[in-house]
Amino acid sequence: MRAVEPEVFLVSRPELDYKELARYLAEVGGEKWLERLDRGDLDAQDLAEFAGRLCYRSFEPGLNANVTRIREDQAEYLRNILASAHGSVLEHVNFGFVLHNVSRVLTHELVRHRPGVAISQESLRFVRLTDLPFWFPDWATQDSELMERATAVLDQLEEFQTWMAEHFGLDNEGVPFSEKKHRTSFMRRFAPEGVATGLVWTANVRTLRHTIEARTAVGAEEEIRMLFQRIGELMRKEAPALFSDYVVEDGAWIPGWRKV
Repeated sequence: MRAVEPEVFLVSRPELDYKELARYLAEVGGEKWLERLDRGDLDAQDLAEFAGRLCYRSFEPGLNANVTRIREDQAEYLRNILASAHGSVLEHVNFGFVLHNVSRVLTHELVRHRPGVAISQESLRFVRLTDLPFWFPDWATQDSELMERATAVLDQLEEFQTWMAEHFGLDNEGVPFSEKKHRTSFMRRFAPEGVATGLVWTANVRTLRHTIEARTAVGAEEEIRMLFQRIGELMRKEAPALFSDYVVEDGAWIPGWRKV
């Protein structure tokens, strides 16, 4: 048994092609909007603002005969998007995370959030377990009898994984990968649900806002709660205008505007 800690890595974020934006805006007369942007610094917020303004052709007053004045400040504009629950424009903004050393308990809960996400998870049909990485919450590590018994169980399961690999001769020369895959698929059935795994999880901002709220709530499972508290902190730094409305109370991230 190897003790691990769940980790989050933000590995992808929106990147705008400002030349193409400029070419489009020249067609509709919105060049001055682009001049106001701090290009390349907050692409996620720029993309959300662009999508919203395109809906109403509100890059500048007068481009839409119904629009005689506009909000020029981006933070104010996006705050109005959130307050108006105009969440569809946030679906264009995607962030990708590597969730590392998280349990399959967590991933089984995470897959319930299906709209607006993409998931690629480590496959234990192909990846043979040579040890059992496992996370224990702080309260569990303070219970010496619990840890002694839990560690003994995990050590036995880990030893059985090693025994099966030797019994099936998986490291013998010439064993085809198809045979390794077949045996490894069987062997994973004896891994505990708490075994650590990894996945790439990509979500748009609308989904992120909902998932951060749902999975940091006081009643949420403790591992996924801890993970999404970290994701919330990452997103507040990454796109402050899209996540600054949250208030954190007892670890729960409560949005100023729901149903976005």
